[in-house]
Amino acid sequence: MNIVSFLPAATEIAYALGLGGELRAVSHECDYPADAKTKPVVVRLAVDLTGLSPRDIDSRVSRQLHERGTLYEVDEEVLRAARPDLLMTQDLCQVCAPSGTEVTRALAGLQPPPEVLWMSPRSLDGILDSIRELGNRTGRSAEARRLTEEIRADLAALRAQTTRDLSRPRVFCMEWTDPVFTAGHWVPEMVDAAGGVDGLARRGEDSVRIPWEEVRRWAPEVLVVAPCGYHLPRARGETRRLRELPGWDALPAVREGRVYAVDADSYVSRPGPRVALGARLFAHLFHPDSFSWTGPPDAFERIEA
Repeated sequence: MNIVSFLPAATEIAYALGLGGELRAVSHECDYPADAKTKPVVVRLAVDLTGLSPRDIDSRVSRQLHERGTLYEVDEEVLRAARPDLLMTQDLCQVCAPSGTEVTRALAGLQPPPEVLWMSPRSLDGILDSIRELGNRTGRSAEARRLTEEIRADLAALRAQTTRDLSRPRVFCMEWTDPVFTAGHWVPEMVDAAGGVDGLARRGEDSVRIPWEEVRRWAPEVLVVAPCGYHLPRARGETRRLRELPGWDALPAVREGRVYAVDADSYVSRPGPRVALGARLFAHLFHPDSFSWTGPPDAFERIEA
């Protein structure tokens, strides 16, 4: 089977199910596992965001979507050469990967047209459904069942640990820094499983801009800076801007040295197999005396006030 992925999370799932050898092309953001970076790139950004600040990126993306209706370019030559039987994409977020209109346009010249698997989860259960659906479409149902059972068991064990005699700190997961966005979709469930409470998050819904004053009123005891699409170096860089926000020094998280930059692209914002590991990372940040972190050392960094 020839498979094309427009979506980093879908690429991770495909590899986890043993389908890496059948992936013929991927998006420019597909960087895990390392072998994904050897595949032909079929999707790229249609705008250059290099060197822009978060606010300028937000403005440029909004303008691009308003004027052109798309943020991505599909390389039709690479797509035709891949001769896909199955194309994996999403219709959850226009910013995350090609969605409806772009996919329709890309498929117009393909004969025969491939099957399209829309992977658009809004919850942890939705992520597991995506894994099972890919397994069913590709003859990897048994592998998908094992993987989903493993993820579900990891999350259940974590929930069981965090509900026993542990306080639940007030948490704020910041999905974008300027303007400030709160977390949505599956991330609030990860926070809950890890033993935290994010009163500003939107479980199962889109993340949205919120006034900084709402964060100040919430007074988080742990602040997780996890900009969507950023690995740790860029997330770390964005924390410098936060120090200029009014009332920053008065936040409990800042006073207690509990502000963390996180590799969101690996552990938070991608709806793939590593969400259970991301929840375990949150548990370490929320309850460091009870949960050690044995994952990659570049998953997070504590930010000095």
